[in-house]
Amino acid sequence: MRLAQLQSAFQAALLDGSSGVLEHLGTNAREPKDVMFGVYRNAYVFRLADILADDFERLHTYIGDEAFFSLARAYIAAHPSQSANARDFGRGFPKFVSEQDIAIAAPMVSAVALLEGVLNDVFDCADAPALTLEDLSVYAPEDFERLVFKPHPSAWRLDGPGGLDATFTALGNGQPPPAPPDGQTTDRMIVWRKDVLPHYRALSYEEAMIWSEAAKGAPFGTLCELLATYASPETAAVRAAGYLHGWIGNGQLHGVELSA
Repeated sequence: MRLAQLQSAFQAALLDGSSGVLEHLGTNAREPKDVMFGVYRNAYVFRLADILADDFERLHTYIGDEAFFSLARAYIAAHPSQSANARDFGRGFPKFVSEQDIAIAAPMVSAVALLEGVLNDVFDCADAPALTLEDLSVYAPEDFERLVFKPHPSAWRLDGPGGLDATFTALGNGQPPPAPPDGQTTDRMIVWRKDVLPHYRALSYEEAMIWSEAAKGAPFGTLCELLATYASPETAAVRAAGYLHGWIGNGQLHGVELSA
């Protein structure tokens, strides 16, 4: 067998668990060759599991060593690595976790995995300059109602079960997570990258509503009308301006243009 063929067979055996390569390996008086090869196979699995543990540190803390590495081994078996880039390996892990019994019984497990996965993913999103207050200075006040804002490419919206924000914050601070709240509630989150660091924060229902509409291309005047319909019409414009100021300050917006 040529070297390239042997290397290919060796790699395949690591990935799919086959043992055909053993007949081409030399013997050793101290250990059988299947035991020696097992060292490589186990080291490969352990390294991939360590990558998942690094990428999903809060999930690991939340469910503990035994449950996490059981999930990791099952994921490795079901989804062999297809890329030389370690960052690509865990992209499907949150979805895999959501389909397992541990997450079906406790939805917070899936939610922590999803939020942590999104934070990982926004790190790799396309770069783009963030909108600044100076960028708005070229528009006359009477044009503001026609302004349409473009989200930054890294800005993602997601919803999770009530208590996700408190749980994720506690895990990040090394504190015991609180018990999930009684009843069915929702935590609305936005995740984005500012400079080179991923961030997230919880949104009120009102802010989540107008962010979603703004992301679809609704002009500023329409956002004000939505807020007026939702609550306190007399302060709708001020609230809309406050949300916009926060989005700009956080670097969650990329561009602005006038609607037709």
